[in-house]
Amino acid sequence: MNSKLSNITRSAVMIALAATLSFFKILEFGNGGSVTMGSMVPVILVSFMLEFKWGVITSFVYSLLQMLLQGIAAPPVESFFWYFLVILLDYILAFTVLGFAGYITSGIRNKRIRIIFGTVTVVLMRFICHLLSGIIIWGVYAPEGQSVLVYSLLYNGSYMLGELIVTVIVMLFISNIKYFDNMIK
Repeated sequence: MNSKLSNITRSAVMIALAATLSFFKILEFGNGGSVTMGSMVPVILVSFMLEFKWGVITSFVYSLLQMLLQGIAAPPVESFFWYFLVILLDYILAFTVLGFAGYITSGIRNKRIRIIFGTVTVVLMRFICHLLSGIIIWGVYAPEGQSVLVYSLLYNGSYMLGELIVTVIVMLFISNIKYFDNMIK
């Protein structure tokens, strides 16, 4: 099998696995936030196993699939620009950053440290996307007297911290499996 077809196949399988795992929720919050059973892991794995462009392409396609599968909650906005900003921050950017894990850690030689650092970094990048969306768009739901920043930090931090913990644990477990350890560059 040529390498392009092999990369497409691997990416497609990982996207399907990530999408399936996104339906298995440990905790679910209103407005779409949830802690899943490691739904980001397959996409992050692609970024460690394949070239940078494949990590980004895979995570971008996954972002579009997440948007379609989850449906976009009706944001409290009145213009197309603000609606587009929700799509950009909560889906396209938030999930596409997952494909950067392998690239941003390419200089780290120790695989375990590389996996932990890369995973934590991209999950934090995703959190920042949701945090900004919470401040810019969803802040109208903040309880009276609570700052929009605190509201967004509490809401997005509550489920993203859970996602981070699950994702790091699963990534460490998988990296100890010889099959995957040999595939991670």
